[in-house]
Amino acid sequence: MQVIGLCRFSYPAIGGFRLSHKTIEEQRQFLYAPDRMEERFRLFETVTLPGFRAQTDERFELLVLTGTCLPPPYSQRLRDLTAGVKQVRIIEKEPADHKRVMREVLNTARTDPHKPCLQFRHDDDDAVSVDFIEKLRSATRENAGLMQQSESVAIDYNHGYVARRDKNELHVAQVYRSLLGVGLGMYVRGGSKQTIFDRLHNRLARFMPVVSYPDAPMWVRMLHGFNDSDHARKDTRELLPLTPEQAEDLRTRFAIHPKEFETTPVRG
Repeated sequence: MQVIGLCRFSYPAIGGFRLSHKTIEEQRQFLYAPDRMEERFRLFETVTLPGFRAQTDERFELLVLTGTCLPPPYSQRLRDLTAGVKQVRIIEKEPADHKRVMREVLNTARTDPHKPCLQFRHDDDDAVSVDFIEKLRSATRENAGLMQQSESVAIDYNHGYVARRDKNELHVAQVYRSLLGVGLGMYVRGGSKQTIFDRLHNRLARFMPVVSYPDAPMWVRMLHGFNDSDHARKDTRELLPLTPEQAEDLRTRFAIHPKEFETTPVRG
Protein backbone atom coordinates (compact mmCIF):
# COMPACT_ATOMS: atom_id res chain seq x y z
CA MET A 1 0.00 0.00 0.00
CA GLN A 2 1.34 3.42 -0.96
CA VAL A 3 2.33 5.66 1.97
CA ILE A 4 2.47 9.42 1.35
CA GLY A 5 3.47 12.11 3.82
CA LEU A 6 3.09 15.85 3.35
CA CYS A 7 5.29 18.36 5.17
CA ARG A 8 4.81 22.10 4.65
CA PHE A 9 8.09 24.00 4.72
CA SER A 10 7.26 27.70 5.10
CA TYR A 11 4.61 27.49 2.41
CA PRO A 12 2.65 30.79 2.24
CA ALA A 13 -0.87 29.40 1.97
CA ILE A 14 -4.11 31.32 2.16
CA GLY A 15 -5.66 29.95 5.35
CA GLY A 16 -4.71 26.74 7.12
CA PHE A 17 -2.93 28.28 10.12
CA ARG A 18 -4.12 29.85 13.35
CA LEU A 19 -1.63 32.68 12.94
CA SER A 20 -2.88 34.59 9.91
CA HIS A 21 -1.79 37.67 7.99
CA LYS A 22 -3.82 40.11 5.95
CA THR A 23 -1.83 39.66 2.76
CA ILE A 24 0.46 37.09 1.18
CA GLU A 25 3.26 39.63 1.27
CA GLU A 26 2.89 40.00 5.06
CA GLN A 27 2.93 36.23 5.38
CA ARG A 28 6.08 35.99 3.28
CA GLN A 29 7.81 38.59 5.45
CA PHE A 30 6.92 36.56 8.54
CA LEU A 31 7.83 33.17 7.08
CA TYR A 32 11.11 34.26 5.50
CA ALA A 33 12.43 36.37 8.35
CA PRO A 34 16.11 35.33 8.78
CA ASP A 35 15.85 34.31 12.45
CA ARG A 36 12.76 32.19 11.79
CA MET A 37 14.29 30.50 8.76
CA GLU A 38 17.49 29.69 10.64
CA GLU A 39 15.43 28.03 13.35
CA ARG A 40 13.35 26.03 10.85
CA PHE A 41 16.43 24.73 9.06
CA ARG A 42 18.17 23.74 12.30
CA LEU A 43 15.15 21.86 13.58
CA PHE A 44 14.44 20.29 10.19
CA GLU A 45 18.02 19.04 10.03
CA THR A 46 18.48 17.86 13.63
CA VAL A 47 14.93 16.77 14.56
CA THR A 48 12.83 16.00 11.48
CA LEU A 49 15.09 14.43 8.87
CA PRO A 50 17.02 11.92 11.03
CA GLY A 51 13.92 9.87 11.83
CA PHE A 52 12.80 9.71 8.20
CA ARG A 53 16.30 8.82 7.06
CA ALA A 54 16.35 5.88 9.52
CA GLN A 55 12.86 4.43 8.91
CA THR A 56 12.72 0.65 9.30
CA ASP A 57 10.27 0.56 6.37
CA GLU A 58 11.67 2.61 3.50
CA ARG A 59 8.59 2.32 1.29
CA PHE A 60 7.14 5.78 1.63
CA GLU A 61 7.32 9.21 0.06
CA LEU A 62 7.64 12.48 1.96
CA LEU A 63 6.45 15.47 -0.04
CA VAL A 64 8.01 18.70 1.20
CA LEU A 65 5.83 21.56 0.04
CA THR A 66 7.27 25.03 -0.25
CA GLY A 67 6.48 28.19 -2.16
CA THR A 68 7.83 29.18 -5.55
CA CYS A 69 8.69 32.45 -3.80
CA LEU A 70 11.06 30.82 -1.29
CA PRO A 71 14.26 32.89 -1.63
CA PRO A 72 16.85 31.03 -3.74
CA PRO A 73 19.45 30.62 -0.94
CA TYR A 74 16.84 28.91 1.23
CA SER A 75 15.56 26.83 -1.68
CA GLN A 76 19.05 25.54 -2.42
CA ARG A 77 19.72 24.89 1.25
CA LEU A 78 16.54 22.83 1.47
CA ARG A 79 17.55 20.77 -1.56
CA ASP A 80 21.04 20.23 -0.17
CA LEU A 81 19.66 19.04 3.19
CA THR A 82 17.25 16.54 1.64
CA ALA A 83 19.51 15.28 -1.13
CA GLY A 84 20.53 12.25 0.93
CA VAL A 85 16.97 11.18 1.81
CA LYS A 86 15.64 9.28 -1.20
CA GLN A 87 12.03 9.39 -0.02
CA VAL A 88 11.89 13.21 0.00
CA ARG A 89 10.43 15.04 -2.98
CA ILE A 90 10.30 18.83 -2.92
CA ILE A 91 7.24 20.43 -4.47
CA GLU A 92 6.94 24.15 -5.17
CA LYS A 93 3.57 25.86 -5.45
CA GLU A 94 2.32 29.41 -5.85
CA PRO A 95 0.50 30.79 -2.79
CA ALA A 96 -3.11 29.58 -2.94
CA ASP A 97 -5.96 28.25 -0.82
CA HIS A 98 -4.46 25.89 1.77
CA LYS A 99 -7.03 23.12 1.64
CA ARG A 100 -7.19 23.07 -2.16
CA VAL A 101 -3.41 22.90 -2.56
CA MET A 102 -3.01 20.13 0.05
CA ARG A 103 -5.68 18.05 -1.67
CA GLU A 104 -4.10 18.62 -5.07
CA VAL A 105 -0.61 17.67 -3.90
CA LEU A 106 -1.67 14.51 -2.10
CA ASN A 107 -4.08 13.25 -4.73
CA THR A 108 -1.62 13.93 -7.54
CA ALA A 109 0.99 11.89 -5.67
CA ARG A 110 -1.18 8.75 -5.63
CA THR A 111 0.25 6.28 -8.12
CA ASP A 112 -3.10 4.52 -8.47
CA PRO A 113 -6.11 6.49 -7.15
CA HIS A 114 -8.27 3.37 -7.43
CA LYS A 115 -6.23 1.62 -4.77
CA PRO A 116 -6.22 2.52 -1.04
CA CYS A 117 -3.36 4.51 0.41
CA LEU A 118 -1.99 5.70 3.73
CA GLN A 119 -1.34 9.39 4.30
CA PHE A 120 0.29 11.32 7.11
CA ARG A 121 0.92 14.96 7.85
CA HIS A 122 4.08 16.34 9.37
CA ASP A 123 5.50 19.65 10.56
CA ASP A 124 9.04 20.66 9.67
CA ASP A 125 10.11 21.01 13.33
CA ASP A 126 8.82 17.68 14.70
CA ALA A 127 9.96 14.05 14.60
CA VAL A 128 8.41 10.61 14.26
CA SER A 129 9.91 7.37 15.49
CA VAL A 130 12.06 5.30 13.16
CA ASP A 131 9.34 2.62 12.99
CA PHE A 132 6.48 5.02 12.21
CA ILE A 133 5.91 3.82 8.62
CA GLU A 134 6.19 0.19 9.70
CA LYS A 135 3.58 0.78 12.41
CA LEU A 136 1.21 2.51 9.99
CA ARG A 137 1.28 -0.52 7.73
CA SER A 138 0.73 -2.83 10.70
CA ALA A 139 -2.31 -0.80 11.72
CA THR A 140 -3.98 -1.41 8.37
CA ARG A 141 -3.58 -5.16 8.81
CA GLU A 142 -4.76 -5.10 12.43
CA ASN A 143 -7.87 -3.10 11.52
CA ALA A 144 -8.59 -4.56 8.10
CA GLY A 145 -12.27 -5.14 8.81
CA LEU A 146 -12.86 -1.56 9.92
CA MET A 147 -11.02 -0.17 6.93
CA GLN A 148 -12.96 -2.30 4.47
CA GLN A 149 -16.15 -0.71 5.81
CA SER A 150 -14.91 2.90 5.92
CA GLU A 151 -13.95 5.51 3.36
CA SER A 152 -11.28 6.80 5.75
CA VAL A 153 -9.87 5.84 9.15
CA ALA A 154 -7.53 7.94 11.27
CA ILE A 155 -4.56 6.19 12.91
CA ASP A 156 -3.47 8.11 15.97
CA TYR A 157 -0.26 7.43 17.88
CA ASN A 158 -1.07 9.52 20.93
CA HIS A 159 2.06 8.92 23.02
CA GLY A 160 5.19 11.02 22.56
CA TYR A 161 7.45 13.78 23.83
CA VAL A 162 7.16 17.53 23.87
CA ALA A 163 10.57 19.21 24.00
CA ARG A 164 12.12 22.64 24.15
CA ARG A 165 15.67 23.86 24.27
CA ASP A 166 16.47 25.73 27.48
CA LYS A 167 19.94 27.30 27.40
CA ASN A 168 22.25 24.44 26.37
CA GLU A 169 20.04 21.42 26.99
CA LEU A 170 16.72 19.92 26.10
CA HIS A 171 13.82 19.95 28.52
CA VAL A 172 11.15 17.36 27.77
CA ALA A 173 7.91 15.81 28.96
CA GLN A 174 6.51 12.42 28.01
CA VAL A 175 2.83 13.01 27.28
CA TYR A 176 -0.35 11.65 25.74
CA ARG A 177 -2.06 13.91 23.20
CA SER A 178 -4.89 12.72 20.98
CA LEU A 179 -5.03 13.82 17.33
CA LEU A 180 -2.16 16.22 17.79
CA GLY A 181 -1.13 16.22 14.14
CA VAL A 182 2.33 14.69 14.51
CA GLY A 183 2.26 10.89 14.62
CA LEU A 184 -1.12 10.94 12.91
CA GLY A 185 -1.95 8.91 9.82
CA MET A 186 -5.03 8.17 7.77
CA TYR A 187 -6.22 5.28 5.65
CA VAL A 188 -8.04 6.39 2.48
CA ARG A 189 -10.12 3.95 0.45
CA GLY A 190 -9.40 3.46 -3.24
CA GLY A 191 -11.43 5.86 -5.38
CA SER A 192 -11.82 8.40 -2.57
CA LYS A 193 -10.28 11.85 -2.91
CA GLN A 194 -10.28 12.53 0.81
CA THR A 195 -6.98 13.65 2.33
CA ILE A 196 -5.61 14.01 5.82
CA PHE A 197 -5.66 17.81 5.39
CA ASP A 198 -9.38 18.02 4.57
CA ARG A 199 -10.31 18.44 8.24
CA LEU A 200 -8.62 20.00 11.24
CA HIS A 201 -6.51 17.22 12.75
CA ASN A 202 -7.99 17.60 16.23
CA ARG A 203 -11.53 17.13 14.83
CA LEU A 204 -11.00 14.03 12.72
CA ALA A 205 -12.98 11.90 15.19
CA ARG A 206 -16.13 13.80 14.19
CA PHE A 207 -15.87 12.57 10.61
CA MET A 208 -14.32 9.10 10.69
CA PRO A 209 -13.36 6.23 12.99
CA VAL A 210 -10.11 6.73 14.90
CA VAL A 211 -7.81 3.92 15.97
CA SER A 212 -5.50 4.99 18.82
CA TYR A 213 -2.22 3.41 19.87
CA PRO A 214 -0.89 4.55 23.27
CA ASP A 215 2.14 2.26 23.32
CA ALA A 216 5.76 3.36 22.85
CA PRO A 217 6.47 7.07 22.22
CA MET A 218 6.02 7.70 18.50
CA TRP A 219 6.74 11.42 18.08
CA VAL A 220 8.63 14.44 19.37
CA ARG A 221 6.98 17.83 19.20
CA MET A 222 9.32 20.79 19.50
CA LEU A 223 8.11 23.89 21.33
CA HIS A 224 9.46 27.33 20.47
CA GLY A 225 8.45 30.91 19.77
CA PHE A 226 6.73 30.17 16.47
CA ASN A 227 4.33 27.35 17.45
CA ASP A 228 0.96 27.65 15.72
CA SER A 229 -0.99 25.87 18.48
CA ASP A 230 -2.90 26.43 21.71
CA HIS A 231 -1.06 23.52 23.38
CA ALA A 232 2.36 25.18 23.34
CA ARG A 233 1.94 27.32 26.45
CA LYS A 234 0.46 24.47 28.51
CA ASP A 235 3.06 21.94 27.39
CA THR A 236 5.95 24.27 28.27
CA ARG A 237 4.95 24.17 31.94
CA GLU A 238 5.44 20.39 32.05
CA LEU A 239 9.02 20.30 30.82
CA LEU A 240 11.92 18.99 32.91
CA PRO A 241 15.62 18.48 32.10
CA LEU A 242 16.31 15.49 29.88
CA THR A 243 17.23 12.33 31.81
CA PRO A 244 19.84 9.84 30.53
CA GLU A 245 17.08 7.34 29.85
CA GLN A 246 15.12 9.86 27.79
CA ALA A 247 18.27 10.87 25.92
CA GLU A 248 18.79 7.25 24.95
CA ASP A 249 15.15 6.99 23.86
CA LEU A 250 15.58 10.01 21.61
CA ARG A 251 18.67 8.46 20.05
CA THR A 252 17.26 4.98 19.49
CA ARG A 253 13.64 5.76 18.66
CA PHE A 254 14.04 9.05 16.78
CA ALA A 255 17.71 9.21 15.70
CA ILE A 256 17.91 12.54 17.55
CA HIS A 257 21.21 13.31 19.28
CA PRO A 258 20.58 15.67 22.21
CA LYS A 259 24.20 16.82 22.35
CA GLU A 260 23.66 18.66 19.06
CA PHE A 261 21.45 21.08 20.96
CA GLU A 262 24.32 22.02 23.26
CA THR A 263 26.14 23.75 20.41
CA THR A 264 23.39 24.46 17.87
CA PRO A 265 21.57 27.70 18.71
CA VAL A 266 17.79 27.31 18.53
CA ARG A 267 15.50 30.16 19.35
CA GLY A 268 13.39 29.57 22.44
